[in-house]
Amino acid sequence: MLMTLLKKYKPFDEQEAFDREAMMLFMERNPDYLLRSNPIAHVTSSSIVVNKSMDKILFAYHNLYQSWGWLGGHNDGDEDCLRVALKETTEETGVTKLRPYSNDIFMIETIMVPNHIKKGKHVSDHLHLNITYLLIADESEKLIVNYDENSNVAWFSFAEALQRVTEPHMIPIYKKALKKIEKLLG
Repeated sequence: MLMTLLKKYKPFDEQEAFDREAMMLFMERNPDYLLRSNPIAHVTSSSIVVNKSMDKILFAYHNLYQSWGWLGGHNDGDEDCLRVALKETTEETGVTKLRPYSNDIFMIETIMVPNHIKKGKHVSDHLHLNITYLLIADESEKLIVNYDENSNVAWFSFAEALQRVTEPHMIPIYKKALKKIEKLLG
């Protein structure tokens, strides 16, 4: 299923073309690509959540990264990346009135995750083979902070959201997302 979606996906730029080929090769060689027990790389699913008019983005302040950013998480064996993105978005924000802009993948990226301590355990450097979906949410819905994951959730204009990101390696990814949204709006 995921391999079929990746083969169908048309890369937006050179980064995505390279990452798509690398992801498919990794998946062919590593049957545990959906499990975080693979210490080298594993699939994660994220969402870029926008309001109905597509002029605001929903970000969470992630405790682990000490930065504002998108929503998502580990697939933990689930090959349905859209389902994972929807589930993780609801868990991290409390938002339940979500719909995908499309069932197709919105973006792909390979993200280096530096070593860190999570729940008292060391996690070594590894890669997230990330599949991103564009989701539409009702910005009037009450937001709920999931204190296990984040310490705040808020809607921002696109420009304000970018100013709040403190992870330099994520800024090009968010800029790419915003560029793709602008193209959708024409």
